[in-house]
Amino acid sequence: MYLTDYHAKYYAYELTKRYSSDRLEKLAGTFAGAQVDINPHQVDAALFAFSSPLSKGALLADEVGLGKTIEAGLVIAQKWAERACRILVITPANLRKQWQQELTEKFFLPCKILESKSFNTEVKAGVVNPFDTQDAIMLCSYQFARSKEVEVRSVLWDLVVIDEAHRLRNVYKPTNVIANTLKRSLEGRHKLLLTATPLQNSLLELYGLVSFIDNRAFGDLKSFREQFSNLKQDYKVQSLKERLQPLCHRTLRRQVTAYVPFTQRHTLVEEFTPEESEDRLYNLVSEYLQRDNLQALPAGQRSLITLVLRKLLASSTFAIAGALTTMASRLKAKLYEPQPDGSIAEALDQDYEALDETAEEWSDDEPGTPPTPQENAALKREIDELDDFAALATSIEHNAKGVALLKALDEAFKQTTALGGAQKALIFTESRRTQDYLMRLLGDSPWNKGIVLFNGSNTDEQSKQIYADWLQRHQGSDRVTGSKTADMRSALVDYFREQGRIMIATEAGAEGINLQFCSLVINYDLPWNPQRIEQRIGRCHRYGQKHDVVVVNFLNRKNEADKRVYELLDQKFKLFEGVFGTSDEVLGAIESGVDFEKTHCRYLPALPPARGHFCRL
Repeated sequence: MYLTDYHAKYYAYELTKRYSSDRLEKLAGTFAGAQVDINPHQVDAALFAFSSPLSKGALLADEVGLGKTIEAGLVIAQKWAERACRILVITPANLRKQWQQELTEKFFLPCKILESKSFNTEVKAGVVNPFDTQDAIMLCSYQFARSKEVEVRSVLWDLVVIDEAHRLRNVYKPTNVIANTLKRSLEGRHKLLLTATPLQNSLLELYGLVSFIDNRAFGDLKSFREQFSNLKQDYKVQSLKERLQPLCHRTLRRQVTAYVPFTQRHTLVEEFTPEESEDRLYNLVSEYLQRDNLQALPAGQRSLITLVLRKLLASSTFAIAGALTTMASRLKAKLYEPQPDGSIAEALDQDYEALDETAEEWSDDEPGTPPTPQENAALKREIDELDDFAALATSIEHNAKGVALLKALDEAFKQTTALGGAQKALIFTESRRTQDYLMRLLGDSPWNKGIVLFNGSNTDEQSKQIYADWLQRHQGSDRVTGSKTADMRSALVDYFREQGRIMIATEAGAEGINLQFCSLVINYDLPWNPQRIEQRIGRCHRYGQKHDVVVVNFLNRKNEADKRVYELLDQKFKLFEGVFGTSDEVLGAIESGVDFEKTHCRYLPALPPARGHFCRL
């Protein structure tokens, strides 16, 4: 076919997609091919990512549930259309499959998940660097990208997308190995960071995220501290906003209500009173944790481990019983052969899955000194005490909070049904042992059908059977990725959607899964960091939810510490209103649950009045 010069220029213009970055036409071709219901704020965010050809990247920080994955998908699809095909997506391991489905099904983009097995297979087939390809978008986990630093660094990436980027917020700390490794290997590459919670505990985390994109945006750490350590002066707040404007884009739920019909949240507070034996156990363990000299806790991590033990104590007697038994066993072994301090942390990690993330937010205590002969003499007495505590915890067969859960489920299901929602409930706990207890408890209740567990490993027999059935059903389809972790996650979510009634999840279920078909969230254990609570609720209260969401929280009115934690969360973050409190602040509050934990966790329940240090940015 003969083309005039005019037609040739027109087709070349269309093929190269070279439009001004602030023009809607920049993404027009991408819109035409995408099978997704695109909203104006998502278009704005995608255009923001292209806003400056000199930009080194952007931080997209929309609130939970507003579709950051779609925004990133638009950017990725546009890059692909422009033949900039070296694209890497780094995400938590359990979200790789979800990213592959989103990009494949909604944007028709070829994707490949890289992990040890697939990487080694390609290397054996003669591929020098499996990351270096223009045939597919590469998807990998944080840990895998860190382990392949040399290979990742050697690729001239056109775009690197990092999901749940708040995991990089402590990159300014030399001890954060993964974040610093990724920063080195991706230096000079265009990066797109996605997180709903860019600031959780300190302004320094904001510095860390921005420095990951552009090391010169705020200068060095010392300079940032000097400029923004005190934001009481309005001009400093304005200066920080201006410095952030070219790099950070955030959309709030209240800003999109004109075209996104977000549903409301309704809160039920279920109060309970512990039995006498539960109270006695709480008081004994609390008194023990307040002592100055404890052999069972590693000196360098005492504050961290004390926090975890208090969380397990508040979770269930079954959770704390396991921890106490572990501590006693550790001390018994220490009588004969010293163990490294880290062993207790490693043991607790088997039950409290959020330990690694909590430790990243935590400054270690000063290293301890070797025990004196007098302390060794007290070792046996401490072992006897821990054995007694564990025996008391084990003797308690029923927890008052568990009984309260059965009552709360009845009331919450009635309210959910009245609001038009399905009778499905998502229950969160911070302990795997508590998760097992709730499974047993609900198994003897009227809601004993369709219960599924969701945690970091899912090695229970029911999960294995659900996974096997799912594999058989989808054998030969692109639903199966070959990654057991990713496929197990998909299998459990599919089961909950199609057959399940109750999902009992640990913090592993607080990120990345979409459960809009469920409109009841139960915080059996209430984390002290409000951002984690918002992540939990955001699994259900997100774009696509058709019904109002009911949120249930438990409150031990007899426990002054629990009351104060609840008051702080309710007062400072307005969690239980339709919009999360940090919605009115571009970056959230400076003080958070972690600051509260650090200040008070060793000395609860004697709590001082709440502090109210907020930073409106």
